[in-house]
Amino acid sequence: MALAIRVEVYLKCSRIALSQKGNSVEIEKNRFKRAIQNGELQIGLWTGLANHMSIEILKDSGFEWILIDMEHYPNEIPLLAGQLQALDGGSATPIVRPPWNDPVWVKRILDQGVFSLLFPMIQTAEEAELAVSATRYPPKGIRGVSYNHRGNRFGRVSNYLEKIEDELCILVQIETQKALTNVEDIASVDGVDGVFFGPADLSCDMGFPGQLGHPDVSKAILDGHEVVKKIGKPTGILTGIENDAKMFIDAGMNFVAVGSDLALLARGSESLRRKFK
Repeated sequence: MALAIRVEVYLKCSRIALSQKGNSVEIEKNRFKRAIQNGELQIGLWTGLANHMSIEILKDSGFEWILIDMEHYPNEIPLLAGQLQALDGGSATPIVRPPWNDPVWVKRILDQGVFSLLFPMIQTAEEAELAVSATRYPPKGIRGVSYNHRGNRFGRVSNYLEKIEDELCILVQIETQKALTNVEDIASVDGVDGVFFGPADLSCDMGFPGQLGHPDVSKAILDGHEVVKKIGKPTGILTGIENDAKMFIDAGMNFVAVGSDLALLARGSESLRRKFK
């Protein structure tokens, strides 16, 4: 116990010393969060290549946000850190989808300097509350405390503990009929900043596997969007179908991903080859 107290005092003194030497820096502002709160349209791109070079190519392509997917692709923490470094200075805000609604994963992702997260497969208000809790320091939540990590510029953001909640953007993903039934309660959870609809899983759950653009699926999503819109929170979606993307934008969704790096590479390479066969 005595050792723990000495370490705590040392860390606090170190933070004070850094501030006095002029090495303290301001916390980064989450421009994506403020944009969707203001109703501004934010066009995004999904990434799954898990590579810092490919994402560096994309960072200045004009997208307002780029999602790094850790749920379905081989993204681990070291790979995530490299991709975040590659995105520095670009036009796009990084958003990360954790593998699951797991506080351990969330803690490690946030410590890498991520400010915006998309939680997959949220089906109840209780699950949304757990997601939010994992992003908050005690006493508001359960996020573990570290004074030196990439998120606080290795201790140089002296007020990180006090300011980070204002900059975090917590998005929850609706992907099942059960989630649609509970969408009003989910969206109403304090700390949820936006609701994202997942047509891939939802189409399967509704009995239309592979038919992401099925009229019944689109109607269910639009109905859910209207519920969330009445609460006053922003909504978003991922769809590689151009007409559907325009439909959802026209309906008032304001953070819309319109494609992925994997699809661009696969379909683009196929298209190029066909020109010469």
